[in-house]
Amino acid sequence: MSKPLTPEQRQPKCARCRKHPVLADYRPFCSKRCADADLGSWLNGSYAIAGTPAEDAEDAPPGASPVPDEDDA
Repeated sequence: MSKPLTPEQRQPKCARCRKHPVLADYRPFCSKRCADADLGSWLNGSYAIAGTPAEDAEDAPPGASPVPDEDDA
């Protein structure tokens, strides 16, 4: 059986590429490149946080088209 690693021996992997160890300056990423790529994914809309749909037009995010009522069809 192998011995457990000490905290000094453990090196977490990058949250983006999972290839390189994390650097303190860009934690939880290995580099500025991976940090910027992850930010780009958030800004691009590739990532989303699940939630309930907005029911009122004033609760909807800006730019979202309102859902037509059945009476309007």
